[in-house]
Amino acid sequence: MELILQQVLNGLTLGGVYSLVALGLTLVYGIMHVPNFAHGAFYMAGAYAAFFLMSSLGLNYWIAMIGAGAAVAILAVIAERLVFHPLRKSEGLHQMIAAIGILLFLEAGAQAIWGADFRRMATPYNGMVALGSIAMPSQRLLIIVGAFALMMALHLFLRKTVTGATIIAMAQNRDGAALVGIDANRVAMMTFAISGVLAAVAAALYAPINLVYPSMGNLVITKAFVIIVLGGMGSVPGAILGGLIIGFAEALGGFYISTDYKDIIAFVLLVVILSIRPQGLFATGAR
Repeated sequence: MELILQQVLNGLTLGGVYSLVALGLTLVYGIMHVPNFAHGAFYMAGAYAAFFLMSSLGLNYWIAMIGAGAAVAILAVIAERLVFHPLRKSEGLHQMIAAIGILLFLEAGAQAIWGADFRRMATPYNGMVALGSIAMPSQRLLIIVGAFALMMALHLFLRKTVTGATIIAMAQNRDGAALVGIDANRVAMMTFAISGVLAAVAAALYAPINLVYPSMGNLVITKAFVIIVLGGMGSVPGAILGGLIIGFAEALGGFYISTDYKDIIAFVLLVVILSIRPQGLFATGAR
């Protein structure tokens, strides 16, 4: 039982990180209706920004996380203004190619600045926390608490504020939102900024128990796409639920089957669930 509970906590850790990344991806998809492959590069940039602020400037972990969120939010807005906005009336394929171009550009930039070496990001939370008979690393517990707190904050922002309501309106009906006076450009920039913050915070939370390197976002963004397809394209609840499903599947599958196959489990689940429910778990659009 203790081993099972340990894997449940591991599943919550992975699910929290995946859900944060998938939330940013699904918000952008809801507005642009184009898969943003550059989101993985934003995740990587968040990890490197936090690493740089801590290692080179000597800032503490929390300030580095906030700084990384702000830096990636600005980077995401610049990408939206310079790349995605001029292509807003083009075919979706053009925007997808542009997103891949941003991904490759940022990865090459990170490698040029920091090199291709794997780096370890320090954390002040190196101890263990006793949860009954289970001992859990403090950083993993921080990931769970931080990820779900941020998800709740995003939910309240979208549901309880006028700005959040404009994002939902744009996701549901872009033309209708424009007719009632919603500024599409402002909402698009805000959505990209929020997605950048989510990716950066997820990276800053997860990097201390992982490694920081230029291509670190590739596998994460691939799983994030699996999650948003699994949950329903453009669905916020689907992104959260899909992230938790993939997180638990990887944790339990890696423990009971083999860690060698844990990255394949997400894609197997995608095939199984979509064969039963092709439209995804939440197919009614963004909520």
